[in-house]
Amino acid sequence: MAEAATGGDVPTNNTIYINNLNEKINLNELKKSLKAVFSQFGEILEILAFKTLKHKGQAWVVFEKVKDATAAIEKMQNFPFYDKPMRIQYAKTKSDIIAKADGTFVPREKRKRHEEKGRKRKDQHDANQAATGVNPAYASAYGAAPLSSQIPYMGGAKSTIPEAPAPPNNILFVQNIPHETNSMMLQMLFYQYPGFKEVRMVEAKPGIAFIEYGDEMQSTEAMQRLQGFKIKPDHPILITYAKK
Repeated sequence: MAEAATGGDVPTNNTIYINNLNEKINLNELKKSLKAVFSQFGEILEILAFKTLKHKGQAWVVFEKVKDATAAIEKMQNFPFYDKPMRIQYAKTKSDIIAKADGTFVPREKRKRHEEKGRKRKDQHDANQAATGVNPAYASAYGAAPLSSQIPYMGGAKSTIPEAPAPPNNILFVQNIPHETNSMMLQMLFYQYPGFKEVRMVEAKPGIAFIEYGDEMQSTEAMQRLQGFKIKPDHPILITYAKK
C-alpha cells in the first residue's frame, strides 16, 4: 500500500492520497463513489480504503498514468464529498500495483520475513551477551421520483434512445447506469457542474435517473462533459434531455 505524504515536496506519482473523508460511509460504498468521481480523469488501477482506526477517513486512488493523478489533484482539491471537502496530495510511496509494473516491487511477506530474521538474530545476540554478563541495549522501535410517463420505453426490440428526442431543458435523462450505482454516487458525478439541483432515481426502473439543473444551459454543459462517462468499464452512460 502507498503511504501518505507527511509534508514537504512530494514527487509526482500515479497514486493520490485522500483524507478528511466522511468516516460514517460504508467502505464498499466509499470505494464505488471514489471510482465514480475520479474515473473521469483516467484509468484507475486500484482504490484502497480500510476499516482500521488508523486509516479511517483516508483512501488511496492509483491511476495508470501520473498525468491523470495530477489532474485529479488539481480539479478535485476541496471537492465536497459526502458533505466534507476532500484533501488530496500525492502519496509518499508507490502502490504495490505500480511497483510490480516497473519491477521495483518487494513482496510484503518477504519483507516481513526478512525483518523477522533480523530481529531474531539480534535477540540471539543480546541473549549471548547477557549470558556473558554484558547488559544488552535493546532497540525500542521498528518500523501510516419522477412520473412514470416521463420514462421512455425500455423493453422489447426498441432502442433505449428515444425516437423523438426531447427539446433542451433543465432536466437530464441518464441511461445505462450500473444497477449498483446509488443516488449519492451520481450526485458526486454531476455536482461538479454549475447549477446542479438534485438526482432522482426510479426504484422500479434500475439503470436510469433524472438529473435536474437550474437551467438548460447548465444541463447542456453537464451533458456534453459527461456523455459516455464510464462508471464501470462496460457501462458508458447515455444522457439525453428528459421528456416533460
